[in-house]
Amino acid sequence: MSRALRQRLFAAVFIPVISVACGFVVAGVAVVITGSDPLAAFTALFQGAFTNPRAFPETLVAMTPYVFLGLAVALGFRAGLFNIGAEGQFYLGAIFGVLAGNSLPGTPGIIHIPLALAFGMLGGFIWAAVPGLLKARFGAHEVITTIMLNYVAFQLTDFLINKGPMSDPHSTAPRTPFIDPGAQLPILLSGSRLHLGLILAVIAVPIVWFLLERTTIGFRIRTVGFSQGAARAAGISVAWTLVLTMGISGALAGLAGADEILGVSHYMPASFSVGYGFDSIAVALLARSNPWAILPSAFLFGAMRNGAAFMQLQTQVSSDLISIVQAIVIMFVAAPVMVRWIFRLREVPVGGLQITQRETTGVSSET
Repeated sequence: MSRALRQRLFAAVFIPVISVACGFVVAGVAVVITGSDPLAAFTALFQGAFTNPRAFPETLVAMTPYVFLGLAVALGFRAGLFNIGAEGQFYLGAIFGVLAGNSLPGTPGIIHIPLALAFGMLGGFIWAAVPGLLKARFGAHEVITTIMLNYVAFQLTDFLINKGPMSDPHSTAPRTPFIDPGAQLPILLSGSRLHLGLILAVIAVPIVWFLLERTTIGFRIRTVGFSQGAARAAGISVAWTLVLTMGISGALAGLAGADEILGVSHYMPASFSVGYGFDSIAVALLARSNPWAILPSAFLFGAMRNGAAFMQLQTQVSSDLISIVQAIVIMFVAAPVMVRWIFRLREVPVGGLQITQRETTGVSSET
């Protein structure tokens, strides 16, 4: 096996696997400190995610939004953008999905469902394009603007659902009306909540990969992410690429929100999402922004999310334990040097990359 291949395997396989393992080890230590049995806790987590009745379909249901949102964040990463606003874009996609799902009653599902999903993508696109425009025009950092817009999205949807025009006057709890039956996604497995959105999420993976790796837009996104200076020298409009990338990223996050409405709840309650958008950052980091790796990463997070409630019920270990796992995963994936130091691993040199780096250094020093 060549050195270059070993280096790629280390980055693509070993780092994510060891990061997840270390996350569970640290979480296990936290369980011991609280006086509980980590083996019992993780056994209950596994049962809640896979072996209990209807557990596996529910894990796939929980996995579905993570696929869309993980792709959204990963797409931003490839352009050098840190889209922290996936949660807000998820909300806007959901509210736009409700709006389209309540419109045109009696429309056949073959028309109504794509229309509602497209509307959700539009909501996410608009919400994400705003920080893209601010960065392109004024240099405003997308981390700050997307975080701020998250809270605007929360308050806006809260107003629309609680006191605004989208509240259901016939419901005692604050929520929107149910969407039209023609806009609901078909159920894939009878007796479960597993819906067509899972197939749509799986299809989205090769589409995003093709967009990034085989299209002119994808080339521009990757070039801007590698070096904005090089992109400008190549005649690429960096500003346009930043806005478009944020828009597409938001459209994927909005699609996740609309998919959740059309496939699971069929209405939007006041407290709709519990951290899906923020968790998706860890999903994308674990996958190292590789669209194909988003699937196993999203499946892992979907399993942890689905199993956490049963773990808490059975062992009284807080479901927040999963947050510890996620935090350790992010820490190790973001700092592979730390993994090498802890496990005393020697970095495998890649000759071509070292030569390129020396040449670049030499040019810089001459300049």
